[in-house]
Amino acid sequence: MSIDGRGVQSVEVGGRILAALVSAGKPLMLRELATLADVAPAQAHAYLVSFRKLELVEQEAASGRYQLGPFALQLGIARLRSFDPLRLAGQAIIDFSEEIGLMVTIAVWGTHGPTIVQVQEGSDQVHVNVRTGTVFTITGTATGKVFAAFMPPKVIETQVTEELRKGARIQGIGTATSRKELETDIASARSLGYAPTEGKPVTGINAIAAPVFDYSGKMQIVITVIGPMGVLDVGADSAYTKALLAFTHRLSAQLGYTPHAVDGASQEEVASAASTGTPAKRRRRA
Repeated sequence: MSIDGRGVQSVEVGGRILAALVSAGKPLMLRELATLADVAPAQAHAYLVSFRKLELVEQEAASGRYQLGPFALQLGIARLRSFDPLRLAGQAIIDFSEEIGLMVTIAVWGTHGPTIVQVQEGSDQVHVNVRTGTVFTITGTATGKVFAAFMPPKVIETQVTEELRKGARIQGIGTATSRKELETDIASARSLGYAPTEGKPVTGINAIAAPVFDYSGKMQIVITVIGPMGVLDVGADSAYTKALLAFTHRLSAQLGYTPHAVDGASQEEVASAASTGTPAKRRRRA
């Protein structure tokens, strides 16, 4: 984000040092930290002395490595308390929908499954019966498959079983698929970071859905882009897919989500950990 106006250069340099600690997600030696922040070690040390006095940074006695301190934690908690995921996303999708020209929805997990809580119409109108309160199936929609991929299985299993049992008679948008097909879709969503549908559950309409996580790695909401088949390309290299993922990653970051904090974990491992509520295993360094 670009901000106009004259700032304080020393504060911005100090910010780079703190940002390097956040990005690393682990304690760093002085030279490692200086390299990441693109400052001289002596300059970094001077800033770190001040940061230690403020408890923004602390130094391990045994190793000499630096890490974020208790005041940094207090700042983070204060930030999280001031941000509501729905309020944050609700304001953001207005501009996002205008930018891409398509319908964008926000869904949460409700009593009866994936539930739409906000719909932002795009300039390219689509004829789908989606409004606030609409319930999507888990097995038959892109939105539902993201919930299936990134929520703990015990939360969704009852609803999945019910959908598969009732099939086309299920209440909600989207016809149930088979258990095998759903498992394939879940694996794909975890690998790609999003779930697509083409021409279903509404003929001629495509959708792409992606998760938004909070600081604990828990999925809070699902953002879905909906558009005509001839317009909305759902492939991994599609401009719409890239725009959606950039948008959801940005929202997740604003909620404190840092997937790279799990050292060496693959995208699939981090996604699986988020869905089960267990931490991804750290890989041993060679």
